Amino acid sequence: MVHAFIMVTVDTGHAEALVEMVRAFDHVSDANVIAGNFDIVVEADAGEVYDVINSVATRIRGLDAVTDTKTYVCLE
Repeated sequence: MVHAFIMVTVDTGHAEALVEMVRAFDHVSDANVIAGNFDIVVEADAGEVYDVINSVATRIRGLDAVTDTKTYVCLE
């Protein structure tokens, strides 16, 4: 099992709408609007790293108003 966090930066005013969309994606276990250097943190669980990258991170990057993403895969 692969566990990862995807940090998402979005255009001003779009975080709440996007977090609702992202919560419906396959392999997403949680997503929240946060304060700080990023706007949304997405928690993902999948069988393989490929599933996290392809099913979650790539789809998030393709959403309108997303300006940047950083994916952090947990090692344990």
